Amino acid sequence: MAAPDTDVIVVGAGPVGLLLAGELRTAGTRVTVLERLAEPTTESRASILHARTMELLHERGLTDRLGPPPDAGAGHFGGIPLDLAEAGDSPYAGQWKAPQTRVEAVLTDWATGLGAELRRGHTVTALTEAPDRVHVVATTPTGERLRLTAAYVVGCDGEESTVRRLAGFAFPGVGPTKELLRADLRGVDLRERRFERHPGGVANARRGPDGITRVMVHAFGRAPGASRAPSFEQIRAVWADVTGEDLGGAEPVWLNAFHNARRQVARYRLGRVFLAGDAAHVQLPVGGQALNLGLQDAADLGGKLAAHLAGLAGEELLDTYHAVRHPVGARVLGNIEAQAHLLFGGPEVDGVRTVFRELLRIPAARRHLAAMISGLDGGAPPAPSEHGAHGAHGPNRQHTTHRRITMGKLTGKTALVTGSSRGIGRATAIRLAREGALVAVHCSSNREAADETVAAIEKEGGRGFSVLAELGVPGDVHGLFLALERELKERTGSATLDILVNNAGVMGGVAPEDLTPEAFDRLFAVNAKAPYFLVQRALDNLPDGGRIINISSGLTRVANPQEVAYAMTKGAIDQLTLHFAKHLGPRGITVNSVGPGITDNGTPVFDDPEAVAAMADYSVFGRVGETRDIADVVAFLAGDDSRWITGSYLDASGGTLLG
Repeated sequence: MAAPDTDVIVVGAGPVGLLLAGELRTAGTRVTVLERLAEPTTESRASILHARTMELLHERGLTDRLGPPPDAGAGHFGGIPLDLAEAGDSPYAGQWKAPQTRVEAVLTDWATGLGAELRRGHTVTALTEAPDRVHVVATTPTGERLRLTAAYVVGCDGEESTVRRLAGFAFPGVGPTKELLRADLRGVDLRERRFERHPGGVANARRGPDGITRVMVHAFGRAPGASRAPSFEQIRAVWADVTGEDLGGAEPVWLNAFHNARRQVARYRLGRVFLAGDAAHVQLPVGGQALNLGLQDAADLGGKLAAHLAGLAGEELLDTYHAVRHPVGARVLGNIEAQAHLLFGGPEVDGVRTVFRELLRIPAARRHLAAMISGLDGGAPPAPSEHGAHGAHGPNRQHTTHRRITMGKLTGKTALVTGSSRGIGRATAIRLAREGALVAVHCSSNREAADETVAAIEKEGGRGFSVLAELGVPGDVHGLFLALERELKERTGSATLDILVNNAGVMGGVAPEDLTPEAFDRLFAVNAKAPYFLVQRALDNLPDGGRIINISSGLTRVANPQEVAYAMTKGAIDQLTLHFAKHLGPRGITVNSVGPGITDNGTPVFDDPEAVAAMADYSVFGRVGETRDIADVVAFLAGDDSRWITGSYLDASGGTLLG
């Protein structure tokens, strides 16, 4: 049977579909976007971007294309003022004004520039799933029937999603009980107000820099109309009833009505069909959360679909899209419902609003709600995970807690962690990805293990890719950077590498008299020579302010004769750190070493309780180290908090060297 026409068909060329298309193309996935509108919409629609969305756009190099989006003000929760700048440690904390028309234009240029095929004026009319593909039929602008096949289809076609209907997704929830009328008006001079409460309803008015005034009005007790396109006279009448003011003489630019219907699909995936954005969840667009939720859906799904189609992950990765995004969506719909009651309830909610105002005087309460709206709180409580931490050379027996990627200190950064298919390197790669970095997972030979690390990163919502290059052989660094730069350019558009972690290494494990010259040379080639030339080669990619972290060893401070040559190589690493720190200081690049002590590396000795107890006695904490102990130190050195530390050896041995 012939291959499908394309890898993924995205239905809907709104912001969600376009971000998904660009994300897929970044990874080389073939993608076709079908959009029923012949031209981009000129309606203003959503206009607010929140911190987590801005971070996602920054990671993809899109914030510069948007231009400096103006600060859209403090924000609110149910009409009660709430400064979203208190959401947390994010450069984008707050609200950012970015009209949907501008967002769509930027995303269109990005996605099509990467090679996404955008077909406008195409209306999907039929969808049939086969075992290995999906058949889609669409009507073209000329009225012809177009038949396309794809490995997967994603419906990003909004609240009235055709894909959702054709694929048979269950869409439980409740219908509308309240209505918010909205109009963009030219030639009107109104006093600005923010969810101003009147005896008969709530009114909002704000004049934009383009001279257009957006008004929103809700009348208490008014039943939602059947149409989402009210007339100007209807809006004028409701505005007059609520505020006593006349909008006569204004020129309507855009009119719309929003309801408080609340629905969410039971599953975000059915076989080879996925839903994202308003196709998956319908909610009142309070504070711009609907658009932001949809864009974050696309960012999560894109990497997972691309990894699966590239053969880097199995079906289980695709299932994590629902597992991650459904709870996030449910939580957002819940907070929107709470806001709808506060906003549009009549006098019966006055007491609740008073209590909320009192609660919002508490800093912790403000931060909690601001982070929830901004998407910086992870979206839902963390769930248990079966991902184990890993030691230096194998799987650890201990389990860590699943952590969903939210905003991190390394958002927008790129990192290379050598030897990260297992052990400390694996834990470090996952940890840096949790902080928002795009991580290159390097392995010398075991691509499968590296891909497992990437899958673990992506399961938590992070971004990573594997690179294969044997170290300690001629051409090792050159080959590694060829692969690295190619992958970085595909994903970010540049070869910039912000963080280099030299972790890969081999150990000796023989008595001094038994060490051969060949083994000695091998130790130095992998442990000392390769890191030196990796740093040298990375200097073309590292921006000013970059980070280099070298994994040393506590064996440079204590004697273990069976590892004398290994300790010598790690002593060389400490010297590399010291001298390069001075050399690169003028560029603001920090260079530091981390010295682990006894760390559970998954070798058989850690299965022996007596041996583990004996090793634990060396630490003042009475336990052996875990790989996450080292990874957390590396993550600290990789971030801005360590900007005043360079040329240092950080003892991460758990007090082993204290005597």
